[in-house]
Amino acid sequence: MDFILSGVAACGACLFTNPLEVVKTRMQLQGELKSRGSYQVYYRNVFHAFYTIGKVDGIAGLQKGLAPGLLYQFFMNGVRLGSYAIIETSGYIHTDGKVSTTKSTIAGAVAGVVGAVMGSPIYLVKTHLQSQSTSSIAVGHQYKHRGMFHALAAIHREHGILGLWRGSSAAVPRVSIGSAAQLSTFSGSKEFVAELQVFPEDSWLIALTAGMISSVVVVLAMTPFDVVSTRLYNQPVDRLGKGQLYKGFSDCFSKTLKKEGLTGLYKGLGASYFRLGPHTILSLLFWNELRKLYQRYR
Repeated sequence: MDFILSGVAACGACLFTNPLEVVKTRMQLQGELKSRGSYQVYYRNVFHAFYTIGKVDGIAGLQKGLAPGLLYQFFMNGVRLGSYAIIETSGYIHTDGKVSTTKSTIAGAVAGVVGAVMGSPIYLVKTHLQSQSTSSIAVGHQYKHRGMFHALAAIHREHGILGLWRGSSAAVPRVSIGSAAQLSTFSGSKEFVAELQVFPEDSWLIALTAGMISSVVVVLAMTPFDVVSTRLYNQPVDRLGKGQLYKGFSDCFSKTLKKEGLTGLYKGLGASYFRLGPHTILSLLFWNELRKLYQRYR
């Protein structure tokens, strides 16, 4: 039940934040491996990107990749949050009745790795679909998938089962670091906010405030890995399935840093916060409330 509740909570958040995921993906691919000023800027900031995508690709363009997005959130976060919930209820993350930062960070990272590996093929397809756009505003490599199932079948047909896990070398550090930052700060923040006694005991506002604190830490820790992950998943590949731009995680990280500087690794930071912030807040809030509801009525 922990796994199901966690998946449903993440899907609820995804419905609201998927347009921001589309914006974030496009901004992270814009000017890939090009120095500042040497490429055309289609998306100046989050709000301009929203306007441009809505105008050129239509309103539906802002919900590209929603199907794989929901599936990914259900399975990846179902496994991730469900695993963490089991670890949490077993008492592992507590030391002398208090949340241990070290233990909750390790637990969050482990839960994140399991979720990332399982959800990697769906994230690959989601990235391809969300980067696809009209040629006048296209950034990054453009795949020609007609939908989620067409994409999965095409990748499997061309590169086999292992081809579906292409880019997972970036997914593991991305999600494990993000998950460790999110879950450890959420548990600690929830305990801190509850001790302040600003809100009534068991109030949903405690989880909401803890989620807001957690989202800032997550975005700062995760964005460089998110940029690398998006680029590895979206890069063109040869007939053997090998990337034509990057050999792997460290190669992509170093090339981006060399060509675009530190700001290159933080491309789409605003979009990341506007997406990760609400998603973190909503998914953790829904997760917390659904668990409380289940405990009350089981």
